[in-house]
Amino acid sequence: MFSAFRRAAVPSLRQTQRLCARTEPRMSWGHMQLCSAASLTCRLLEDCLEISDAGTPVLFNYVWLRDHCRSASSYNSATHQRSLDTGSIELTVRPESSAVEGDQLVLTWPGGHVSKYSLSWLAENSYEGRKKAAEQPRVLWNADVYQNASLSPAKWDTFMSCDDELKKFLQNYLLYGIAFVDDVPTTVEATEEVTRRVSLIRETTYGRMWSFTSDFSRGDTAYSQLALDHHTDTSYFQEPCGIQVFHCLRHEGTGGRTLLVDGFHAAEKLRQRSPDSFELMCRVPIRHEYVESTDNHRNHMVGIGPVLSVYPWNNELYMIRYNNYDRSVINSIPHDAVRRWYVAHRELTAELRRPENELWVKLTPGKVIFIDNWRVLHGRESFTGLRQLCGCYLTRDDVLSAARCFGLQA
Repeated sequence: MFSAFRRAAVPSLRQTQRLCARTEPRMSWGHMQLCSAASLTCRLLEDCLEISDAGTPVLFNYVWLRDHCRSASSYNSATHQRSLDTGSIELTVRPESSAVEGDQLVLTWPGGHVSKYSLSWLAENSYEGRKKAAEQPRVLWNADVYQNASLSPAKWDTFMSCDDELKKFLQNYLLYGIAFVDDVPTTVEATEEVTRRVSLIRETTYGRMWSFTSDFSRGDTAYSQLALDHHTDTSYFQEPCGIQVFHCLRHEGTGGRTLLVDGFHAAEKLRQRSPDSFELMCRVPIRHEYVESTDNHRNHMVGIGPVLSVYPWNNELYMIRYNNYDRSVINSIPHDAVRRWYVAHRELTAELRRPENELWVKLTPGKVIFIDNWRVLHGRESFTGLRQLCGCYLTRDDVLSAARCFGLQA
């Protein structure tokens, strides 16, 4: 009942760590109201409310309950903002009475204020519920898994005019960390237009939209014809850019395929095979640095963070910061942990480099790729001839906002 519906509320973290099928947006717990109120018991303990049925009791702190009251005097439903001054709540506050009425918990506080909470809302927002739920459902993939999914790219004309096409694109992007739009006109202007359909462009030291060839115009290996190992971009930002966009405008030569690796798939393999190494990759902050000194550009960027980042309440991965080119001096690890860090890093690197995990894609003119830079690593093989790319970075928050406005879980 209460506990059973709590377990079914949202896709579980374990489900998202498997190679799963398409996941619908977060499920409603509206069917909780079908439970008989008589099957639930509520007890006012000294500092918390206990709700239970045949399953494990769920506890709710009294200050938390008062802080999350959704009455008109406590919460502005028009702006979705709290009106209640949290600092004014007595830390010893305790309801005078509790009751379950239909699908709602009703609390009466000292002074007569009444708070009502739907049981489904309480179940979904309990700590016990959240630690078993995934913040974002994902399909973890290697090359075969992705290719067998047979995902169709969006088409420029439909994508620019049809919200259903945009929603499908965003769903693929959320699940797999990459998505494509085909038949885009081969200009910087059209590339900017298709990216703005998805999110806001994040201007960086590289500009708003960039277009480059292998002319070494910037102090970065990307501005060459050399092969690039898999990596995430802007690891030297305190908040790395969320989305990377590439469009090959022309290539008069050979080579230059794009390498894509699902970093979360590799990291989960590491978690399974070597939990201590996974934990070390999550715990130790590492400095990344970008130093540029040319006639036209002077930059010194520093970003610090662990290679792997997880949410502390459910240990779900949300970012990989992996760039061996830009990793700076390792001086944030005590001596007795240095070797263990290198062992863990080597294990993760070996997983990322497994041939079966590498997806190779030829970016031809007209094909635009969107890459989740917090999840999917990219690289390229060396190439010959003139190769012109354009692209940009997008703000992660706005991409996820667009997805949520379509009812997708993000």
